[in-house]
Order: sequence, then structure tokens, then C-alpha cells
Amino acid sequence: MAGEPQPLPKPAQKKFDRRIIDGPLRQAVWMLAWPTMLQNIFGGLQGVIDHSMVGHYVGLNANAAIGVSLQIFILVIVFVASVFSGMGVLVARFAGAGDSDAVNRTVYQAFLTAAFLSTGLLAPVGYFAAPWLLSLVNAAPDVQREALPYIRTMFVSSIGMLTFFMMSGALRAAGDVQTTLRTGVAMTIANVILNILLIPKYGTFGAALGTAIASVGTSGVLIWLLFSGRLVIRFSRGISFKPDWPIIRELFRFGLPTGIQGIAMNLAGLLMVRFIGSLQHSAEAQAAYAVGYTELFSLITWTSVGLMGAAAAVAGQNLGAGHPDRAAQSPAVAARIGLGVAAIVGLGFVLMPRVLLGAFALTEGVGFELGRQLLAYLAVSGFFVTVALCYTGGLQGTGDTKSPLYISIVSQVIVPVGLCSVIEATGDLAASDIWLAIVLGHATRATLSVLRFQQGKWRNIRVAVPRPAAE
Repeated sequence: MAGEPQPLPKPAQKKFDRRIIDGPLRQAVWMLAWPTMLQNIFGGLQGVIDHSMVGHYVGLNANAAIGVSLQIFILVIVFVASVFSGMGVLVARFAGAGDSDAVNRTVYQAFLTAAFLSTGLLAPVGYFAAPWLLSLVNAAPDVQREALPYIRTMFVSSIGMLTFFMMSGALRAAGDVQTTLRTGVAMTIANVILNILLIPKYGTFGAALGTAIASVGTSGVLIWLLFSGRLVIRFSRGISFKPDWPIIRELFRFGLPTGIQGIAMNLAGLLMVRFIGSLQHSAEAQAAYAVGYTELFSLITWTSVGLMGAAAAVAGQNLGAGHPDRAAQSPAVAARIGLGVAAIVGLGFVLMPRVLLGAFALTEGVGFELGRQLLAYLAVSGFFVTVALCYTGGLQGTGDTKSPLYISIVSQVIVPVGLCSVIEATGDLAASDIWLAIVLGHATRATLSVLRFQQGKWRNIRVAVPRPAAE
């Protein structure tokens, strides 16, 4: 009737960014890559601050406790989070086709799956299994005492971290990296502030509590944004909590190989650490490895991971839009950007090892010499890593998640672990042998990834989400 108040219209859902499938390819890749790189840098700095503060207020046992706990937590959570890579395949494909309904339904089912796995599996099992997990890695008793409240808090609050990574992956695959960057930076800043307040009072537990509050709070904001209609992905208030099994099956069809790949690579890393521990100067070699490979080499991996996500989104969306030839060019465009970064960083490794290692107090003696030697190998390895990750993104983004699994088993397990095992069994294993094994593993991964992508079998991979039944 005239004069009656009319309901406010719902805000229109944001449109997908069509520059990803229509604009210059290099611009599309860079547009998606740089926010992820910046977010990775902020996240890495948060870890440095965590370690610095607990080391200052608690001591070395606290640093060891966080290191051991995160190794366990990441190894467990990487399999659970595999559903997110499957979600990314579907979201990119449907976003490229302009099917917002399929994107929304896919992300919502991924959210329900993540919520169930975190609250029904990770939280209870992780809490009660934490003492056993810590003993499994032979953590010292003092380290276990510091680590137990930390790892239990991380498991109980895992829904926050899982939801954040899931939402970030969904938005990135749909082309919205700005929201991901803003919320990621906000979470990091909140985490640092909370750690400054909590670590002096609660020690290692305070570091976990800060991470838990920041991740759960940020995930809550992201969920609110999804219901508000302000993003390219939207949840409706009347949406059903009922599982949509065809979508969930597709999530695990594409996601499980990536989860198994993550576990295999983490286990291979642990085996390489074991080889380093068997060397004559094991403590110095472990320090060189921790600084050179874990910290300094991340200057390349942070960039490459951002480019991998961009290559996946661009390739997946263009395949969904019916532009397979454009999808085929995406990893090469991303790799050229990555090779430029690898060249600059590698040059720094070769020309300025004393400056770089000195920032971590490796300034002289055997530790410095091993670190300098490792950086020289990593200067070469950086080229292979960035190519491997960019082409892995191309494969995974188009739906071929099995090939990267098989390639990783060959290149990251069989080649480096096998080489070190043979040398150890037939002679004296030296640090340079381990560094060479790392480079050969990366070279193998890059070569196999490029060859597999160029075969073009990803062009024929189909994804399908049935339409919901009419109400």
C-alpha cells in the first residue's frame, strides 16, 4: 500500500574483477601476487617478534617450545587445511565463469567442513594428544613444560586460524586480494600488540593466547563481511547448515592430494634436519640451516608463494572463462617475475653473506663458514624454487593436484633424502653434500613441474557442482 515503509534493498554483491580474464596477463598476475607477498612478510615478522619476546622474558626453552610446537601443529593442520586447496580450484573456475552462486555455495560448504574438522577433531584430539606428540619428537622435559600450554591453546583455537586461511584462499581465488591483505595485516598487528601485553605476564602461554585471540577475532570479522554483502563472496542469512555432499566430495577430490603433499614435504624436511644433526659440527650446521634456509631463503619463498597463488587464480579463472591458451601462459608470466626477484636476492647471498648472517649473530667460525657456503648454494636454488612454485600453482589452479604430489615425493623426498642416505652409507656425509641435495631436489621439482604443465592434460579436467534443488 502507498505510504507503507518499504524494506531496504540488500546491498549488491561485488562483481568479480574481469581484468583477470580480460586484461593484460602480467598485470593480472602482479595484481594478485604483491598483496600476498606483503602479507607473508608481515606474518614472518610476527614470528620473529614472538621468538624475540619469549626468549627475552622466558629464555631459550621458550624459543625451543614454540619451535617444536609449531612443527607439530603445522604438520597436523596442513592435512586438515587441504580442503582449502580444493576450494580454491572450484572458486577460481566458477569465478572465471561468472557463476557467483556456485562460488558462494562452495565457500560456505568449505567453511562448514573447516568448522567441523577444527572443533570436532583438531581441538579435542590435539588437546589430549599434546603430551604424546611432544614426547614423540623427543623434546626435553623443560621444553615440554613450556610447550604443552602453547600447543594445547593452538589446537583448541584452531578454528580461528583455519577459518582465516580458508577465507583468505577463497577471496584470493575469486580475485579479491585487497581484503585478504587488510585483514591479514590487521591480524598481525593485533597479534603483536596482544603479545606485548601477554607474554611478559604469561610467557609462552601468552604468545599462544595472543595468536588465538587475534585469529579468532579476525575470522569473526571476515565472516561478518561475508554476510554483509560487501565482498565478491556472499553468505545469505537464510543459508542452510545442511552439508552439500557433492560439493564436499569435490573439495576433497582436489584437496586431499595437496594435503598429502604437504605432509610428505614436512616429513622430508625433518629427515634432512636429521642428516644435519649427524654432521661433525652439527650445532653449527643446524644454526646455519636455520638462519640460511629457514629465515634468509624465505625472502625468495615469500615471493614465490605469492606468485604461486596468483598463477593458480589466474590460470583457474581463465580456464573457467573458456580461455585455456591464456591460462597456459600464466605460470610463465609469474615465473619471469619470480626469477627477477631470485636474481636480486641470490646476488645478495653471494656478495653480502657476512652482512646477512651477521644479522643473526653468525659472524665467524665454523657456523659462519657453513652459512656462507649454504647461501651460495641457495643463490642457485632460488631460481629453481620460484619456477617450481609458479608452475605448481598453474597445475593446482587448473585442477591437477595429483601431479604436484607425485613430483614432490620424487623431488623433495626421494632425490635429496636418497642422495644423503647413499653418501652417509658409503662414506662421510658433509654439509656441502646436504646443500647440494637440496639444490638438486629443487631443480628436479622445477623441471618436472614445467614438463607436466606443458603436457596440457589440465585442459581436460572438469569440475561440477550441481544446482540446488528448487525450493
